[in-house]
Amino acid sequence: MRFVIIGGDASGMSAASRAKRNQPDMEVTVLEQTGDVSYSACGMPYNIAEPDREMDDLVVRHAHVFREKQGIDLRTGHRAETIDPVAKTVSGRTSGGEPFQLPYDKLLIATGASPIIPRLPGFDQDGVLGLKSLEDGRRLKQYIVDHQVKKVVIIGMGYIALEMCEALRSRDIEVAMVKPRPVLLPWMNEKLSAMVREEIDRHDVTMYPGHEVKAIEKADGGLKVVCSDLELDAQMVVVAIGVTPNSRIAEEAGIALGLQKSIAVDHTLRTSVEDIYSAGDCADAYHVVTGKKTWIPLALRANRGGWAVADTVTGKEVSLQGVAGTAVFKVFDLQVARTGLSVKEAKDAGFDPAEVVIESRSRAHAHPGSSTIGVQMVGDKRSGLLLGVQMVGREGAAHRIDAPAVALHAKLTVEAFSECDLAYAPPFSPVWDPMLTAATQLLKRM
Repeated sequence: MRFVIIGGDASGMSAASRAKRNQPDMEVTVLEQTGDVSYSACGMPYNIAEPDREMDDLVVRHAHVFREKQGIDLRTGHRAETIDPVAKTVSGRTSGGEPFQLPYDKLLIATGASPIIPRLPGFDQDGVLGLKSLEDGRRLKQYIVDHQVKKVVIIGMGYIALEMCEALRSRDIEVAMVKPRPVLLPWMNEKLSAMVREEIDRHDVTMYPGHEVKAIEKADGGLKVVCSDLELDAQMVVVAIGVTPNSRIAEEAGIALGLQKSIAVDHTLRTSVEDIYSAGDCADAYHVVTGKKTWIPLALRANRGGWAVADTVTGKEVSLQGVAGTAVFKVFDLQVARTGLSVKEAKDAGFDPAEVVIESRSRAHAHPGSSTIGVQMVGDKRSGLLLGVQMVGREGAAHRIDAPAVALHAKLTVEAFSECDLAYAPPFSPVWDPMLTAATQLLKRM
């Protein structure tokens, strides 16, 4: 069997490695348009924060290891451009411009996602940078050195934008952030979002929510971000307004697309075309709370999806339950975490949500080092189901979020969750963990 994979990062290389383990005599070919495979993209902001650290430290496994130790036909510098589902071939060009065509029996599209770069004047000029691939990270890090950057404007205020904000401030670079929407984190409860805003202000970052960017212009000594009512000077501009799935090759092959033009897949990650699968940031998923399709590009789903496809094509069909949208990120000294639905998302999905917001402590009240944790919990009044949790704190939020995430997968009610036997010791939690306190208070509103 000829198993061809387009894309050599998380889901692509996970699928290739597992397929060769499951069936060593399988012919596995990976087409990767860059020179990099199997790296930790999520670690790039933290790498950028350290001037003396090589970006290649983020590579988990080098290309030659896949080739020499696992027998995978890994072809870097090979850009797949078209899929012919009838002839069952993939065609494209190498980085040197040479055409190629490969036949397949089973095909995995694992093309990932790309940063959204607005089609506005000046966004294509030198010094305006996005961050998604390892090469993006190298380019951005080198630009800081080459131009002795001391002033940056970040367009956007999402996960990557906030992580980059911290990275740049750690290098004593002045940072301003701007975006068109007036709310810092629109999915987050206002009280918790205010805690995040306070932390950002504490680190001398200037924020301009509610300002639409019109263009980026050249200015004396650098660049100028032009808004309808504001101009911001910078030596470098980081565009971090989100990502979009790389689904063009699938769409042109007649494969059905889903939300935000992600590739539509079923629970086994099959697309609408026979013998073609898709996994990772380019593919959609089912939400475990709503049962409906969603597109939430996250690393764990990408790796798990690659494994699932490999198992299926080697004879053991795997069906994935879905995602809860569990995520955590760091904003200076704060941990910000979420899983499941916000109140608005719950209403949009047809639930009748109730919410509670509480403040608790990360440790027992008398234990040194205890700090505040803010928790929002959402439940459904009709069914009693737990729907979602958000959390902000200086410690204890990142791993606490895993408990409600498991509860969402298990479809627990708020009452059942409130009775869970969570661990207690003074250095780690109050007797009544913040999760249990929130659940108990939420029950009063349902």
